[in-house]
Amino acid sequence: MRILHTEASLGWGGQEIRILSESAGLIKRGHEVLLTCPAQATIYREAQRFGVPVRDLPIGDKRLPGLLALRKLLASERFDVINTHSSTDSWLTAIACQSLKKPPPIVRTRHVSTPLGNRMSTRWLYDRAASCVVTTGEKLKAQLINESGLKQVPIVSIPTGIDPKRFAPANRIAARARLGLPVNGFYIGIVATLRSWKGHKFLIDAFAKLREPGDRLLIVGDGPVEDALVAQIGSAGLSDAVTLAGKQNEPEDWFPAFDVMCLPSYANEGVPQSLMQAMMCALPCVTCDVGAISEIAKDGVTALLVEPQNADAIAAALTRLRNDPALADSLGEAARQWVLERHSFDRMCDDMEAVFSALAQGQPALSLMMPRS
Repeated sequence: MRILHTEASLGWGGQEIRILSESAGLIKRGHEVLLTCPAQATIYREAQRFGVPVRDLPIGDKRLPGLLALRKLLASERFDVINTHSSTDSWLTAIACQSLKKPPPIVRTRHVSTPLGNRMSTRWLYDRAASCVVTTGEKLKAQLINESGLKQVPIVSIPTGIDPKRFAPANRIAARARLGLPVNGFYIGIVATLRSWKGHKFLIDAFAKLREPGDRLLIVGDGPVEDALVAQIGSAGLSDAVTLAGKQNEPEDWFPAFDVMCLPSYANEGVPQSLMQAMMCALPCVTCDVGAISEIAKDGVTALLVEPQNADAIAAALTRLRNDPALADSLGEAARQWVLERHSFDRMCDDMEAVFSALAQGQPALSLMMPRS
């Protein structure tokens, strides 16, 4: 198949990583994939590292040049299916396809749980212009049906898959030594883009409450609230105990250094990749029941769930895991098994390949999908 991906976002996070990793996986299976995005987007620069062909199109906003550029591409080249990912590129693609005699089917992937609304224009975009909607979790699928009133378009939940060879348990002391970190102490880690709704602020507040000598907070990622977090860390007197590692292309090097992974997101989540990566590494996790997180984080079984935006609750859960190594080990082992059985990288590629293939052959997208256990 020849697959076109469109992405208007200029930022970098789980959504963009999903696009590139999935594309790379399907390229290895023999499919031809092309990504279109603005040249100034981070995903444009990162595509080469993933081995994904990319083409610059001015689709960062809803303007005529982007629409005309997309239409020209679709009129001059053959694609079996188009996969759109953000609002702007979805609208431009849908309108461009309306002007073509035989446009390719459109798959709209919804990566986050941001409310969609129930406007007539939105229902047209999803229910009529798209041939299939893919969500990254069952709760996101239910949200589209119950809140947005989508009735006609097939909706399929396909969470992001994690490579169990890349993300696996490893020696904690050796991992810290390789990173140049002190080998002793209780380490709390978070891998996430520095956005407000990821909850870093509340994790830092929690760390200030529970910190003991030798404890360390590792923050992996960059993003728009970095300056605010640096100021918060300084004002709390935590600069000597918090490591801001910045964006890391190999997060698998950092997870083994953690004793606990904490992702206190309070909005907009699907099924976060970093949480699944940590669970695949058999780490005990503390997180919140927002978006589709509870589909992998089962309280007391595969993780500990706490109230969003509650530093006291976060601190209590982290302290509980520090004081109960047996509980931490059991959560980590159960988490790895859960993700390994249900959310492998190969399974994601299988499911996306099935959707694309069905649509390319003119079949309903749901015809080849198997329900997840």
